[in-house]
Amino acid sequence: MNSELSVKEIGQRIYFIRGHRVMLDSDLAELYGAETKQLNLAVKRNIDRFPPDFMFQLSEVEYESLRFQIETLNIGRGKHRKYLPFVFTEQGVAMLSSSLKSKTAILVNIAIIRTFVKLRETLESNKELLSQLNKIESKLLKHDHELKSVFEAIRQLMATGSPVTQKKIKPLGEK
Repeated sequence: MNSELSVKEIGQRIYFIRGHRVMLDSDLAELYGAETKQLNLAVKRNIDRFPPDFMFQLSEVEYESLRFQIETLNIGRGKHRKYLPFVFTEQGVAMLSSSLKSKTAILVNIAIIRTFVKLRETLESNKELLSQLNKIESKLLKHDHELKSVFEAIRQLMATGSPVTQKKIKPLGEK
């Protein structure tokens, strides 16, 4: 299993829902080489290991939005799921390894956890970059404001004429 390809492939299956990075039960089942029904049955047999912050079921609105996002909007009989999907957080995925005992499940779980870690590292480095960009932007905005003031002063001088080049007009009667 090529770890770089795996990270990319797995990373494309991580979604942000209800403030959590999660994976769909169907995506996990596919990665594990199992059917979604089998994965969900294994979870139900060990439901005490999956509190709501490890796993939750999507609402109809969330599922429709997700289907639209990932362009899996198949219409017709037998084209979509009978039940709303479950999603698993990073902790839920880690807990799956204790519910699914196969060698493939263990290897896939390791790859998924590494992907979550890499994603977290990438987001953290992006936060630092964003902070630096914000500092640069504020400096540029300050300079923009100062430059606007300089240009405005130049425009006013051009409109009224420079005090050096203005001719003094003597009042009538003065020589």
